Amino acid sequence: MKIAFIGLGNMGGGMAANLVKAGHEVAAFDLSEEAIARAKENGCSTFGTVREAVEGADAVVTMLPNGNIVRAVLTNDVIGHAPKGALLLDCSTIDVATVREMIETATAAGYEMVDAPVSGGIAAANSGNLTFMVGGSDSAFTRAEPVLQPMAKAVIRAGEAGAGQVAKMCNNMLLAAHMVGTCEAMKLAERNGLDPQKFYEISSKSTGYCWSLNDYTPVPNVGAASPADNDYNGGFAVALMLKDLRLAMAAAEASGAKVPLGQKATEIYENADKAGLGGKDFGVIFTTL
Repeated sequence: MKIAFIGLGNMGGGMAANLVKAGHEVAAFDLSEEAIARAKENGCSTFGTVREAVEGADAVVTMLPNGNIVRAVLTNDVIGHAPKGALLLDCSTIDVATVREMIETATAAGYEMVDAPVSGGIAAANSGNLTFMVGGSDSAFTRAEPVLQPMAKAVIRAGEAGAGQVAKMCNNMLLAAHMVGTCEAMKLAERNGLDPQKFYEISSKSTGYCWSLNDYTPVPNVGAASPADNDYNGGFAVALMLKDLRLAMAAAEASGAKVPLGQKATEIYENADKAGLGGKDFGVIFTTL
C-alpha cells in the first residue's frame, strides 16, 4: 500500500518508520530538513510538497501541531489532490469541531476519513506501541485498522466522527490530574519523613495505584524508570499536556460540563509553562511543589 505521511516530528517520524518496516511504500513530507533526512534514512520516499507526496496514495496520514494547520493542509493540499477514494487518517491532537468539519468536507469530496489521535508518547511511537482512538464510520474504521496496526499496540474504534478526539482529550485530562495528585502525595510523604521509595512500594500496591505512580514515577531514582531520572528531559512535555488540557477546557465550556479538577490541573500546568518548564516532561510538576 502507498501511504503518504504528512508531519514527521517527534511522533510522526517513528510512526512513518514503522509503516516502512511493515512493508508499505511511504511518501513523506515535512517542513523540517532534519526530519526529511531522518525519514530517508528510515526508508521513506521524501517530497518537497504535500501535493507531490499524496499523488497516487491509497491512504494519507497527517500528524500535525494544531487544528488550523490540519485544516489548511487537508483543504489546500490533500483533498482534491490525493486520488478520490483514498483514506484520510488524521492522527493529530486537535479540537473536536475542526476534525468533524474536516471529515464532513472529505466525505463530500469522495474520501473516507477518520480521526485517530494517539496515546503513548515518543518511545511508543518509535517502537510501534501506540494506542489509537479512532472516530469515524464502520467502513472507514475497517479500512483504517490495517494502516494503523503496524504503529500500534491497540486500535480502538471510539465511535463516530470526532469520537477519537473526545477520547484523547478526556484521557489526557485524567492523566494530568493523576500526575498532579501523584506528585503531591509523593512530596507530602517526603516532607513528613517517609522515604519516597517506601511510599512508592506501598501505594503502588494499594488503592493509590495509577499509571503516573506505577509506570511513570515522577520522582528521580524512585519506582519505575521515567524522564524524572533524566532531569525530566524527553517524555511528554508540559507544553503538550497544556495544549491537550486547553482543548478539554474549551470542550467543557462548549458542552456545559463541569470539570473543576481539570481546571485546576490546567492552572498548574500553565504556571509551570510560564516558569520556563514547557519543554520538560510533565512529571516535572513534582519539582514545583
